[in-house]
Amino acid sequence: MGNIWVTSPYFPGDSPMVAKRSSKKSKSRPAEFLQKPRGVIQPRVQKVGPEHFGIISVDCAKARSKWMLCDFYGKVLIPPTEVAHNRRELDAMIAQVRAALVTHDLRDCLVAVERTGRYHHVVKNAFAKADFDTRTVHPYATKQFRQPASPDVKTDDADLGAIHRVAANGFALSEPTPTSAWRELQLAVRHRRDLVRKSSALACQIREHLDAALPGYATCFDKLWESNVAMPLIRQFGSAQAICAQGVAGMAQFLRERQIRFQQRTLNTVLAWAQSAAAPDLAADYHRQIGLAYVDDHQRKSQEILVLERDLAHRLAQTPYVLLMSTPGVNVVTAAEFAGEMGPIENYANPRTITGRAGLFPSRYQSDRVDHADGPLVRRGNRALRAAILLIADNLIKCNGHFGALATRWRLLGKDPRDTHVKVAMRFCRIAYHMVAGRQVFHHPCLRTRSYILEKLIAFHVEHETPCKDYLQDINYAINQIPQKEHAAEAKPLADRLQEAQDRGRKGPQPLSEIIAIVLARLGLGAIQSTPSGDPDLT
Repeated sequence: MGNIWVTSPYFPGDSPMVAKRSSKKSKSRPAEFLQKPRGVIQPRVQKVGPEHFGIISVDCAKARSKWMLCDFYGKVLIPPTEVAHNRRELDAMIAQVRAALVTHDLRDCLVAVERTGRYHHVVKNAFAKADFDTRTVHPYATKQFRQPASPDVKTDDADLGAIHRVAANGFALSEPTPTSAWRELQLAVRHRRDLVRKSSALACQIREHLDAALPGYATCFDKLWESNVAMPLIRQFGSAQAICAQGVAGMAQFLRERQIRFQQRTLNTVLAWAQSAAAPDLAADYHRQIGLAYVDDHQRKSQEILVLERDLAHRLAQTPYVLLMSTPGVNVVTAAEFAGEMGPIENYANPRTITGRAGLFPSRYQSDRVDHADGPLVRRGNRALRAAILLIADNLIKCNGHFGALATRWRLLGKDPRDTHVKVAMRFCRIAYHMVAGRQVFHHPCLRTRSYILEKLIAFHVEHETPCKDYLQDINYAINQIPQKEHAAEAKPLADRLQEAQDRGRKGPQPLSEIIAIVLARLGLGAIQSTPSGDPDLT
């Protein structure tokens, strides 16, 4: 028996694809279809009869769309009709469709809307709110079904015919409807990612303009963006000559007046640079002004990223994806990125559906005796999800002892580094599925020296200076996601930390100690004994 075709899963934002797998059947595998599992309509068509099943095809644009109604056989019942994206015309379209269903005795129907950026949402939402079975067609599928009928001809009417054939052949796919909370998490993740990219671009522009105005100045600081001194000095003095004229004493007085902390050796380094600085470019002062304007923009974006990351932690703590933080190499931001692009774990039947959606499998070309089964990764998949998974794979290779050892062994065997990253990514998907779907801290060699979820969450909020009330709420959400049997393990590092704080007496951040005590009580550990010095128990 030859290979069996099985369809890969389809989710919003994905391209349709079909993959070949082994001919060995699993006992739990459902019946096979040539259509996508989320696109099968044949049982419904058989139930009412093809002549009584209607397909509404919609080709969308920015301000208006074109639609038509046919039966399953392709008989046109309502010819291609334009509809503007406003409430009056959309309501008229729905009324016309309802009337046609009665007139032509159509007992069942579906709506196939071609995905076009986000412009298809208007029509799709209008039909969905009217209780029609509304499905999405990928433009790639439309193209493949249009070209045989209309080669080298691309019109709206030709697209409508192709969309009808797509739906009739089981490639108009139903999509799981996300809740508002999941959609907001996805938007927050993507907004942060966009801000990080813009901030990185600004950092490059700032360095370029600084190097034109003050050649070599940035090299005076190990971490330019974390320095409290670098930008105030060039705002005030503006050139190497002005810095030389002020000297260390002048710079120190300026910083003290503005209550900016500094180290004497930093000022000595800046003065040494100024005394031997190369000549600036033409229009150096204007370069400096542009660079400082970019600095202001960079600082605003950094603050926005900080606020967004706090929000991501808050949203992540309310989902079972927070359990992934027990894996060394997975932090709050990467877990939130993965959760935002994944959506509810209930949408996935098994770990292979995750890698199938992300396109983490090789392309294949087979014809007769020719079989190239190990091609490059498929080009059409959910690229945002793939990027989130591969980012985690990079972190696991660097920070997780188990995966780092595997990567080293594969490198010594001469494996392609890209292949190593994909292997790690696929193993992570299997682990993540068992952890999130099973609501458990999965026992795996990569978790032999596991991280602690609450410890990571507390460290994250301390670093981001989150108000105590807010991150105590996030910790409570996370505790609700952690299995009861793991509470004792989660409490151990916190109890040790609290004991250290008590041993120091009143030194150290007392509010943090109080929060740890509250968390320990929430985990059921009870009160921590006070030290012999007589300090009161913070619980």
